[in-house]
Amino acid sequence: MQENSGMYDSFDRRINYLRISVTDRCNLRCVYCMPEDGIKMLQHTEILSFEEIAEVTRVAVSLGVDKVRITGGEPLVRKGIVSLVEMLGKIEGINDLSMTTNGVLLKKYAGLLREAGLHRVNVSLDTLDTGRFRLLTRGGELSEVLEGIQTASDAGLTPIKINCVVQQSSDEPDARLVAEYCRQHKLEVRFIHQMNLTEGHFSVVEGGTGGDCSSCNRLRLTANGKLLPCLFGEQEYDVRKLGIEKAIQLALENKPACGSLNLKGEFYNIGG
Repeated sequence: MQENSGMYDSFDRRINYLRISVTDRCNLRCVYCMPEDGIKMLQHTEILSFEEIAEVTRVAVSLGVDKVRITGGEPLVRKGIVSLVEMLGKIEGINDLSMTTNGVLLKKYAGLLREAGLHRVNVSLDTLDTGRFRLLTRGGELSEVLEGIQTASDAGLTPIKINCVVQQSSDEPDARLVAEYCRQHKLEVRFIHQMNLTEGHFSVVEGGTGGDCSSCNRLRLTANGKLLPCLFGEQEYDVRKLGIEKAIQLALENKPACGSLNLKGEFYNIGG
């Protein structure tokens, strides 16, 4: 790992993508992400401050990261999230600053996020059936997400990519309707086969790059400061205890050739 020459893991994959989970909290309870009875939330003192997140990002960028994505939980429920985007937006060397969101709060925040320096958004959308949406999200309102997508488009947070989780294939009825909606509104769609961390079930994302271990270019930072070399692995390196550069170095050195299992984490606190 040499400064400014790019970061490479032991399998000669260039690591230039940092995904940052800013919270384990969410305003939905999607059936494939969160248990119905809720989760044990991280304490406020455990969560990285915006200043800590920005410093980790600055160091990562100085070492070769040029793509940063903000995730959650649901990142828009983190108080002051626009301020974090503004902090990250000022870091020279980030060519792609994006966010994955469920879209519920986009109508409120899209314009502010764009002004703060966010480039684009990915929005989760698994169905266009109002009743199915309420069922899958345990009470969410589809109309809020659709309004949020339109607001994000108007604000220039483009290209907007839609993340659609499928059970078996992109030929399922819900997925086909989402695909048609994206075609009509000039949105990009990515079909993500439902994953299982504890059983090691994952596959390549249709229309995206995720899930292809041979070309994986990412590290993940959890809301409580753990740097993960792999979503489907239990290695984690604490940026507070080890220091940022040491944590990054260990994550690079121990990034596996391919994912296996993760019995520690959940999607809501890693960011998917």
